[in-house]
Amino acid sequence: MNDAPTLLLMNHIAKRFGASLALADVSFDVRPGEIHALVGENGAGKSTLMKILSGAEHADSGEIHFDGQPFTPREPLDALRLGIAMIYQELNLAPHLSIEANLMLGREKTLAGVLSDELSHGSAHRACRAALDRLGVKASLSTPVGKLGVADQQMVEIARALSRGAKLIIMDEPTSSLAAEEVGKLLNLVTRLRDDGISVIYISHFLEEVEQVADRLTVLRDGKTVGGGPVKDWPRKRIVEAMVGRHVEEMYPRIPYEIGAPLLHVKNLAGVELPRRADLVLHRGEILGIAGLVGAGRTQMLRALFGLDHRTAGDATLDGITIKRFSPDNWNRRGVGLLSEDRKSEGLAQNLPCSANITLPAMNRTSRFGWIRKAHERKASRDIGGILKIRWADCGQNAGSLSGGNQQKVALARLLYAEADVLLLDEPTRGIDVGAKVDLYRAIGQLAARGKAVVMVSSYLPELFGVCDRIAVMSRGVLGPAQDVSTLTPELVMHQAIGCGTPRPEPAKPGDRQSPPPPR
Repeated sequence: MNDAPTLLLMNHIAKRFGASLALADVSFDVRPGEIHALVGENGAGKSTLMKILSGAEHADSGEIHFDGQPFTPREPLDALRLGIAMIYQELNLAPHLSIEANLMLGREKTLAGVLSDELSHGSAHRACRAALDRLGVKASLSTPVGKLGVADQQMVEIARALSRGAKLIIMDEPTSSLAAEEVGKLLNLVTRLRDDGISVIYISHFLEEVEQVADRLTVLRDGKTVGGGPVKDWPRKRIVEAMVGRHVEEMYPRIPYEIGAPLLHVKNLAGVELPRRADLVLHRGEILGIAGLVGAGRTQMLRALFGLDHRTAGDATLDGITIKRFSPDNWNRRGVGLLSEDRKSEGLAQNLPCSANITLPAMNRTSRFGWIRKAHERKASRDIGGILKIRWADCGQNAGSLSGGNQQKVALARLLYAEADVLLLDEPTRGIDVGAKVDLYRAIGQLAARGKAVVMVSSYLPELFGVCDRIAVMSRGVLGPAQDVSTLTPELVMHQAIGCGTPRPEPAKPGDRQSPPPPR
């Protein structure tokens, strides 16, 4: 292990937001040229701690030393000047500006208040090109960032950190929106940064990534440091139990239920571009998983079905009734709800209280004679919040002030409150910690036990095998036949996803679920 002096030392950091204690007592250190994983449940304090380090928030107490000197950042520029770069989960780029302009943002030279031409010439231009080449980004410096894919936008963020001479790069959930191939490239890049002597603080809910790249880890729970050390000394079960503060016997809880009669039939569904064709039959009390590569059309299929995107073809029947109008309001009235993968712009009203967000889809249950019954709204929200273990100061807290994983829980709580019979879940566990995932899997199983039908799109195969009864694979816009998980393997699913023509077993009716493979 690296015996070099400590690069970063944070001691007894505490931070309070009003009545909410975000950090009670956190201490950890990072060495030069190491990858240090920071893990914990949503709301454990990881993001707040990093915001303090990067100067976006101020600690109430505690001390920070960086590169052997006391460090008290008052603003993000203080951290940047010292060599600390923060890459947020929600990328912080100007999409309408070119790659080069984004790389140089905040460092432009001016003459009499006017930007000089040095931005696109000379040493600045060469430095930008060199930073991109180092990361394997071939795009022209003049390309608007908004035209890049998510993976390349993330590379631009990293290139900006490198061009500023970063000694420490903080990555907050860097793979949450990446495809499997892109994840592999990013992890390889992180190890290359370490080999070049750059330290990385790596925040992720994907423990297999932590095991793959991190040298050491620190575990936070309820705003406190509860453990840490070399990753090789921390088996996954120990990490999870330290995060949640309890024994986790089963990653995928089993809720007994029986699969009933067909409820939703969809035939020949097609969108403007994607999906090209989708047919599915969903039964009462069934959890149907949709697998496939990013870009295969899974999200577009749900959006076309729910009426968020235009469909060019397709029919649907719900409980024997032909659905003529595909629109969110029509589906909602008929007991069909959608959980969008984009909770920030579609899933929630960020500036409204959590209680209002939860009850919005079924305000007729909350109101009487045109007036909202606040007491009912709060009680219903607290009850559902308890089921999903939402971490909030109170249900009156604005949704936008919660951590990402807790926002996702609030978005799911909307469907639970509306008592939807069919739940269309698009990446429901994205950005949610391990303990919260277990809670969510249990909640989904309980919904199936109550006769609800669930369609679950996920890029994470272990959870599809662990939670679902059947899995259908989407490849290049076409949804294949749903098959019982007992007839599938992860390898066969991936073969079908890339469309390589691997023979498929005959479609099976919903039946007993196999024991899932262990999580990666």
